[in-house]
Amino acid sequence: MSTKYDLIIRNGTIVDGMGGEPYNGDVGVRDGKIVALGVVNGESAEEIDAKGKIVTPGFVDIHTHYDGQATWDQRMSPSSSHGVTTVLMGNCGIGFAPCRPGDRDRLVRLMEGVEDLPEPVLTAGLPWEWESFPEYLNFLDGRSYDIDIATQLPHAALRVYAMGERAVLREAATDEDLALMAKVAREAIEAGALGFATSRTINHRSSDGTQIPTLDAAEEELSAIANAVGSTGKGVLQLVSDFDDVHAELAMVRRVVEGSGRPISVSLMQWHHSPDKYKRVLEWLEACNADGVPAKAQVNGRPVGLLLGFELSVNPFAFTPTFMALSKLPAEERRAKLRDPKVRDAILSEQPDLNVHMAAAFVRNFAGMYEMGPRPDYEPDPDDNMAARAARNGATPDAEAYDAMLKQDGRAVLMLPAVNYAEGNLEPAREMMQHPHTIYGLGDGGAHLGFLCDASQPTHMLYYWARDRVKGPRIPLPEVIRGLSARTAAAVGLHDRGTLTLGAKADINVIDLERVALHSPHIVYDLPAGGRRLTQDAEGYDATIVSGVVIQRNGKDTGARPGRLVRGAREAANA
Repeated sequence: MSTKYDLIIRNGTIVDGMGGEPYNGDVGVRDGKIVALGVVNGESAEEIDAKGKIVTPGFVDIHTHYDGQATWDQRMSPSSSHGVTTVLMGNCGIGFAPCRPGDRDRLVRLMEGVEDLPEPVLTAGLPWEWESFPEYLNFLDGRSYDIDIATQLPHAALRVYAMGERAVLREAATDEDLALMAKVAREAIEAGALGFATSRTINHRSSDGTQIPTLDAAEEELSAIANAVGSTGKGVLQLVSDFDDVHAELAMVRRVVEGSGRPISVSLMQWHHSPDKYKRVLEWLEACNADGVPAKAQVNGRPVGLLLGFELSVNPFAFTPTFMALSKLPAEERRAKLRDPKVRDAILSEQPDLNVHMAAAFVRNFAGMYEMGPRPDYEPDPDDNMAARAARNGATPDAEAYDAMLKQDGRAVLMLPAVNYAEGNLEPAREMMQHPHTIYGLGDGGAHLGFLCDASQPTHMLYYWARDRVKGPRIPLPEVIRGLSARTAAAVGLHDRGTLTLGAKADINVIDLERVALHSPHIVYDLPAGGRRLTQDAEGYDATIVSGVVIQRNGKDTGARPGRLVRGAREAANA
């Protein structure tokens, strides 16, 4: 009798996610799991011919902010357009649960300020059918998605829940506050949160300018929460920090991790104001792991900063009087006005109000600003910045930037790196990515909707680091795939996915590696209340499969919604 499958992927080059050498073969899927590998004989309800294509595990993105989007949308876009089949949200201590009704506006303002999700979008989109964290998970559990979602307990929401206005004023937590936060943390992990996340960076502010409530939370507070997580024997910890006093901060983090017994990941990048500080963090990771303290760092494989454009949240002229007046116009009308030479001359003659926004001066850094173009270059020549181009062209840097943004019908985007490009190349990023105690992350899908779109990082890793890079060493394809799948999945306890092995969850990509490419980031207006967001399209994904169901075919959504909330860690499945 012929063996029956739900899906067979035939004749592909299998990259198993574990770092092994690619091999030719088939993949057989039944009941949402991989049940056959190699030569698969039998019948199936559906077949995919993967000849000349690579077959990989679905990618696991452990640093996203879909906390709001998951409550109103079934598609975790743009992540699901880049081979991602599981996302983890609740990062950086930002989220919407737990939350008392009287604190909703506080959390909305915080998300608006930190993650650039406009208040009208959140007000229109969030259903607020929860108060406690378990109730939030129950709400998500009642929904279906294109890909799987998982979440963490966010420290800012937890602190506001326990302390109200005192949390926003950043007062010290009392013993009663600590006891309540510990209790809620235990409940959250037991209900299915994968961990606890916090933020200690001055860059995280509410839309009213106040610092994130967790900025300088005492070690006693962090330990109380982390120990509560540890008492369950489950869960991971996640932290973003400026590491201004790098040795003191890392020593404190290590004490918290040692006390809790739970693994931690910290955000790591090459800070431009201190370009060698990342090396101190790498040394700390080595020392921790040598002593049996489980610590990793999340790193990004490209420059991170601001995307600038006439339709985006910021651009070099956003805070000039003429542009501020034009910003109130509909996008199409504004683009037409910006093409008017008289308007151009007026804007170029004006000085911006640098007091309007914390980034108002930074977005005038023409010497660090690059044109992305229809096919974005994330490792541009340092001599191709706006100031250098202007000098060659006999123009002023601001005029060069203005005209560059007028391209693509006024939708062109410039890149202004803030981290990972201090030396004008990505060698520090490669050093961080290939360190044994780092993992890929920091894509921020679902956040920074008007000035960042790093959710496309998996596609960039495929075509640039594994295939195209000529400005330095590449990273072998098996290592890239392992970094996008098995290593990230294991880092947060999801051992049932991220590999093409017998018994694993059938989250799979079929990819035409020769065609993989990214288009320029662009704005779409598909959020609640007509809100805008940046997205980025990709080529080369023939099929993305979640639990054995094809959710994307040739870059198009199939309408299938097999994705669900993942509650808690997962053990490796039996073959």
